[in-house]
Amino acid sequence: MERLSLKNTLLGIDIIQNGRLVAMDLNENQILGLVNDKMAKIIVTPIGGQGYIFGRGNQQLSPNVIKKVGVENVIVIATQNKLSSLKREPLLVDTGDTEVDNMLRGYMSVVTGYREKMIYMVV
Repeated sequence: MERLSLKNTLLGIDIIQNGRLVAMDLNENQILGLVNDKMAKIIVTPIGGQGYIFGRGNQQLSPNVIKKVGVENVIVIATQNKLSSLKREPLLVDTGDTEVDNMLRGYMSVVTGYREKMIYMVV
């Protein structure tokens, strides 16, 4: 967000479209309303030290939002240091919806830097 010169919420969900900030600090219903029939991506980072990518601290990204956007449009970003802090433990999901959790489980590509990715287990 800083590189785009856009304001952002530290812990909230913001929507960017075509390089422009559309809305900040959204709840589930607001997100669903804005991504209704549009192509969208979810960019998340694991909670430091815990490894949760969904279900802890981002309940706005509900199972309904994840289904609407599509698991194939989830991008996980984390520094190598953040992944190292997990001590080889997997990334975690706990959305409250077993079907969505199962869709997210398995190996996932994690962006760790410019043109750098790592394959990481999600359970």
